[in-house]
Amino acid sequence: MLTLTVGVTESFDSSKGEFGEFVEVGGFELQLEHSLAVLSKWEEIHEKPFLGLKEPTTEETLDYVRCMIVSPNPPDDVLELLTQEHYTAINDYMNRKMTATWFREMPGGRKTGEVITADLIYYWMTAFGMPPEWQHIHLNQLFTRIKVADAKQQKPKKMAREDAAAQQRALNRQRRADLGSTG
Repeated sequence: MLTLTVGVTESFDSSKGEFGEFVEVGGFELQLEHSLAVLSKWEEIHEKPFLGLKEPTTEETLDYVRCMIVSPNPPDDVLELLTQEHYTAINDYMNRKMTATWFREMPGGRKTGEVITADLIYYWMTAFGMPPEWQHIHLNQLFTRIKVADAKQQKPKKMAREDAAAQQRALNRQRRADLGSTG
């Protein structure tokens, strides 16, 4: 969850004398979540994939930020109160890995070209027996957990017949050398 302080104004503190300081006045805490639940809410409104092949428009991106808000009763003009620093923080938060897990990219790894939607992600969660409350964790954490579950369920690939035979010949040569045998 990302928490931002929004709507703060600075005011000159005259009680400090002529070298007074500025103090922060007003503002409220805005909590945002980048999760499957948010993705699903956005796709329900726009009826298209957010993680699709096309970049969302500015208005669609603002709608996604609006969907990310989990704070109760935010002001109607909350998006107008966000500064560039807030949007940078939101973007950084959305792009964080949020996990220590990393994957070695395997040659010939599966790339389906499939458009990922909230419904597909819910399917993966169900297929891998993931708890429903995970729809509220950071989306990148959820993707990592799905990828781990998929990797753990993959059966090891069978070695090609030629490679297996070459490995067996090498093992036999090594055994003959170890035993001093010719056959």
